Amino acid sequence: MTLDRRSVLRSSARLAAFTATVGLTATCSAATGGDRRGDASVAARSQPSHLAESPNPSTNPGPNPGPGPSPEESEPSAGESTPSQPPLAPDTPLEVVTGPHSRPQLALTFHGQGDPAVATALLTAAEQRGARLTVLVVGSWLDEQPQMARRILDGGHELGNHTQNHLDISAMRPDQAREEIAQCAQRLERLTGSMGRWFRPSAAQYATQMVKDQAQQVGYQHILSFDIDPLDYTDPGADTVTRRVLKSAAAGSVVALHMGHQGTVAALPAILDGLDAKGLHAVTASELCS
Repeated sequence: MTLDRRSVLRSSARLAAFTATVGLTATCSAATGGDRRGDASVAARSQPSHLAESPNPSTNPGPNPGPGPSPEESEPSAGESTPSQPPLAPDTPLEVVTGPHSRPQLALTFHGQGDPAVATALLTAAEQRGARLTVLVVGSWLDEQPQMARRILDGGHELGNHTQNHLDISAMRPDQAREEIAQCAQRLERLTGSMGRWFRPSAAQYATQMVKDQAQQVGYQHILSFDIDPLDYTDPGADTVTRRVLKSAAAGSVVALHMGHQGTVAALPAILDGLDAKGLHAVTASELCS
């Protein structure tokens, strides 16, 4: 579904004005219960350290996204296009937690934010081993690093939406949540020609019914949750991240990881080697649910 550009543009003006308060038994598995929040260690986890200094959304206005990148940075170059993803199976649920268990595949999904050099090193490590990732980007990161959108797509990976400012979207009013989703969607479409297929809520494993409703209003028909969280954003060390992923990884798994952490970059080669030993291959979420 295409994004209503005029609605999003109107959303841009409103974002600066409001105060942010604050998943398959078929082809892909869905969360049971519209408001399921999951294990406290995952769904109610604290913010990653690089987000800990975000303003308190209950008392401060949300960050002003600014004018965004220049036209030279934001528009895809001539001849460039967004890589096409396979169509999803018709029974793919609104909220995907795992993929089918019948194929030796799983999805490594990444929170898209952090030092672009670290993110690029991670993408390169994946590409050297033939792995394709799904990156759910934070819109404010694209404001600062617009070149990363094309770098991710050019590597054969997939882009999705992880809100504009990575605040606690479940605690927002519906209009505020919609703005957070729409702002990031606008940046993705401007930079790549597509707002992406997947939305993942910020600061939560599962989407509440309110968040699902707002994502659908923006144009997202599928929300991407996960069933494995190695808590790599707590920087427990590469060996620990590797062990946690490989202990639980199975056909259909959706793993939640973070781009902006050196330990995750260091762990990725060992993770991919371990998955290969288990006969599993990392594909995009769209490929997993095709």
